[in-house]
Amino acid sequence: MMRITGGKATGRVLRVPHGRRVRPTPDRVKQAIFNSLGTFVQEAEVLELFAGSGALGLECLSRGARRVLAIEANARHAAWIQKNLVATGLPQEAFHVRVQDAFAAIRQLAEAGEQFDLILADPPFGPKAAPGQSQSLSQKLLHTPELVRVLRPNGRLVLGHASWDSVEVIPPWKELRVLRHGDSVMRILTVNEASE
Repeated sequence: MMRITGGKATGRVLRVPHGRRVRPTPDRVKQAIFNSLGTFVQEAEVLELFAGSGALGLECLSRGARRVLAIEANARHAAWIQKNLVATGLPQEAFHVRVQDAFAAIRQLAEAGEQFDLILADPPFGPKAAPGQSQSLSQKLLHTPELVRVLRPNGRLVLGHASWDSVEVIPPWKELRVLRHGDSVMRILTVNEASE
């Protein structure tokens, strides 16, 4: 069972779609992320990629984010996000779900000139692979130049990946903090202005 861990909707239960394709971010990991972000979430405009159950975006809204855009490729999972939004009692007009591939969404948002203060991405874990640079979705995100364009100056990217995944933080990304819990690693990154 998953719950909202802080803010206006603390304790509200979130339902998770059945099946292996959704791997919800555990509550302890969520708490560690938001403890690290502190007041950064308040009044932030948030983009959640690979939204799954919408747990991270809903947590942001509960903790005072101004607006959240959740991107989820699976229409059935997107419908669950809407159900979870209703269950939290949080303002529905501040939370939007788009059924779309995350990488296509990033390109469209960049072309439209949209920017966010906080981007959350905890994509599905890839298989355990041979040593070398990761081929995971998390690594692919760091190699997507449009992702830098949709993050506001001094914004934050929270990127999740498996503990066995050798994700390499590449310029212009700069790592601020690493949180580890079980099989999950969450990296808090920003754009290094000197590398832009």
